[in-house]
Amino acid sequence: MLILGALWNMSRTTDRRGGRDGSPRVVVVDDSPFMRGLISDLLSDAGVAVVGEAGDGEEALSVVAETRPDVVTMDVEMPGMGGLEAVERLMEETPTPVLMLSAHTDEGAEVTFEALDRGAVDFFAKPGGEVSTGVSRESDRLVEAVRSVAGADLDAATRERDDPSAAAARSPDAGADADAADVDEPLTVVIAASTGGPNAVERVLSALPMADCRVVIVQHMPEAFTSRFANRLDAASAYDVREASDGARIGAGEALVARGGSHTLIDSYRSGRLRVKLDEDDDSHTVTPAADVTMRSAAEVIDDPLVGVVLTGMGSDAAEGIRAMADAGARTLAQSEDTCVIYGMPKRAVETGGVDAVYDLDDVAGAIVGGEA
Repeated sequence: MLILGALWNMSRTTDRRGGRDGSPRVVVVDDSPFMRGLISDLLSDAGVAVVGEAGDGEEALSVVAETRPDVVTMDVEMPGMGGLEAVERLMEETPTPVLMLSAHTDEGAEVTFEALDRGAVDFFAKPGGEVSTGVSRESDRLVEAVRSVAGADLDAATRERDDPSAAAARSPDAGADADAADVDEPLTVVIAASTGGPNAVERVLSALPMADCRVVIVQHMPEAFTSRFANRLDAASAYDVREASDGARIGAGEALVARGGSHTLIDSYRSGRLRVKLDEDDDSHTVTPAADVTMRSAAEVIDDPLVGVVLTGMGSDAAEGIRAMADAGARTLAQSEDTCVIYGMPKRAVETGGVDAVYDLDDVAGAIVGGEA
């Protein structure tokens, strides 16, 4: 039961632990006292230790320096120092994994991706409608996101963000100079990712040489964000990237991003072109879109060379899918633990015995078209 009384008088560094052993220590940052209290109660009720709160970015820097939490939930829009500047300053002064709380809108998506560029690990999209009701309804997802981000390898994320090649990948001309690659037959690639994935996927696709290759990307992300993510990848790579739609077809040099809120299935494949269909009724998976769905359908439908790739992320999605692809004769790759922000999905994939080879993030693109595993 939520306890919303007396929230206005909380100390900014109140330790409300009393949770399970090993629970992450969290600082909640939001300009709304009500929202701070609501989020704090949701986390505390789930056994997550809320050790501090802040109403703006400036106060957040002070509270984080004082409490040294494992994770910070950071609102985007705040008076004074907003979430974007606060994330950047935090990474410079007191590096701490940050989960952005962003609006479930196109504008929210735009700002969120900028926050990821500045150092945030992941984001939680606030549901539309009455925000307090929406967040309460999504409490399990919020708690899972906080726990996931708290376990992030911030060093891996920082190396990825600060590497000059990562900055080059985000430039307007990225992908234009990628060398073309010869592949013996039409190649289809399915890439799965979750926490830490947006930057990792962008890095792989921006380095992927142009070839007779078509790519389907499954990144755990809500519907309002996947179109913006597709546009971002399109600008960063030599491939023509767009959000998946029901009945969409792609051929060589094209890529689709699975749309949030539905599962993307490969429906048919002929003459080097594949067609997808969207399924919005399958609620048997804990994440939507689910890589398992896309990978299994690829294993069933594609009869030309096929590659499955599992990148950074929390959970076990893609484990069943990569096993199905391996059983169908596909080459299967996973990102190395040392370069993952979260070594969850790749670890589970490797444990199935269905992964042929493990690569550092910067070597994944070459492995996709190189044909070696």
